[in-house]
Amino acid sequence: MGFMDKVKAQAEIGLAKASEATKAGQEKIDQASAKHKADGLLHDLGAAVYAEHAGRGTEQSAADAERIVGELQAYEAEYGNLEP
Repeated sequence: MGFMDKVKAQAEIGLAKASEATKAGQEKIDQASAKHKADGLLHDLGAAVYAEHAGRGTEQSAADAERIVGELQAYEAEYGNLEP
């Protein structure tokens, strides 16, 4: 194996490792983004439930709560149970 063949083989190995690292980094970013969205949904759900308990609930807040619960269930199906 000549010198250029060795350089090419090492470059391919380095490129493969960089690609794997990029993929892993993107997965972490995607998970963090999904977690941030779930946190916002939990906040909105809490606000809707509070409005109901405080006697200020509306048909819209009840509908929003149902929609949010569905979105949170979809989150859990993809990423696992929400942490308290």
